[in-house]
Amino acid sequence: MKFAFFDTKPYDRPAFDKYGAEKGIEFKYFETKLNEDTAELARDFDGVCVFVNDTVNAKVIDKLVDMNVKVVALRCAGFNNVDVKYAFGKVHVLRVPAYSPYAVAEHTMALLLTSVRRIHKAYIRTRDFNFSLSGMTGFDLHGKTVGVIGTGKIGKVFINICRGFGMKVLAYDKYPDRSIESEYVRYADLPELFENSDIISLHCPLTEETYHLINRESLEKCKKGVVILNTSRGALVDAEALLAGIKDRKVGAACLDVYEEEADYFFEDFSGHIISDDILARLISMPNVIVSSHQAFLTTEALENIAETTVNNIIGYFENGQCPNEVCFRCGNAEDCKTGKCF
Repeated sequence: MKFAFFDTKPYDRPAFDKYGAEKGIEFKYFETKLNEDTAELARDFDGVCVFVNDTVNAKVIDKLVDMNVKVVALRCAGFNNVDVKYAFGKVHVLRVPAYSPYAVAEHTMALLLTSVRRIHKAYIRTRDFNFSLSGMTGFDLHGKTVGVIGTGKIGKVFINICRGFGMKVLAYDKYPDRSIESEYVRYADLPELFENSDIISLHCPLTEETYHLINRESLEKCKKGVVILNTSRGALVDAEALLAGIKDRKVGAACLDVYEEEADYFFEDFSGHIISDDILARLISMPNVIVSSHQAFLTTEALENIAETTVNNIIGYFENGQCPNEVCFRCGNAEDCKTGKCF
């Protein structure tokens, strides 16, 4: 079995080589992203393995089908870069619904602590032997209210971490899990969450409903000085509105591991180039903004889990004709397949 592996990075290969060899899958690694211009590279392969910034739109799907490519194996949980509705009946789209919720949740807290305790600034200062504490005052997380939007696996782990700091939690999810509610954790509607949260952390998928969930209107409802955390999907946040909120002093800080237009920049080295995205450049230039380049998932444990699950998804489809991690438009608005036998 042969798979074309797009948008390859050095850290991808060891785990995929290991699990692929165990199951008889040969991965051909391409550094380029999958798009309309590069889809031809998948000719003579049984499937393609793609990541968050690969493009699997209608034109790409048509090209894959013409080349008899049967499977699009996502090595990630999100699938907003795939035209799932168009893919139905043409190619099977498999995903990794959970690889390490701890990796993402812990990175979110690391960003928050770095921001509110000015750790990144302290590191730079002391490297120059500047031990002044001027401008380094932070605030306690204990007793603060954090609004957590999305209470799936990652959201729940993040809530537990926040509780360890003695924080109060307002949670929102379209499908709430009432079992997590307690004296310190309760569900609220979005207006209440925006109005009462000192910190807002996003852990929900990108859908039509959640697109630009953080926008000018929602920021207006927030407390002055609110901290925005996004380690989920870039387009959950209207970056232009966020920038305006920072300039107006409405947003006290922002920690972003994802960005709406990240596909042109993230995962690559642009240190010797001029960034043409003015909004991204201005966000990075802000003293109260931290941007990491979609690295929240990047732990040894997560990479192992991603590779193992992706390989098992592929084997499940080709040997059994079904995979529970199939993204299926028919089975429930692009949720995981409930039968594995929809087409």
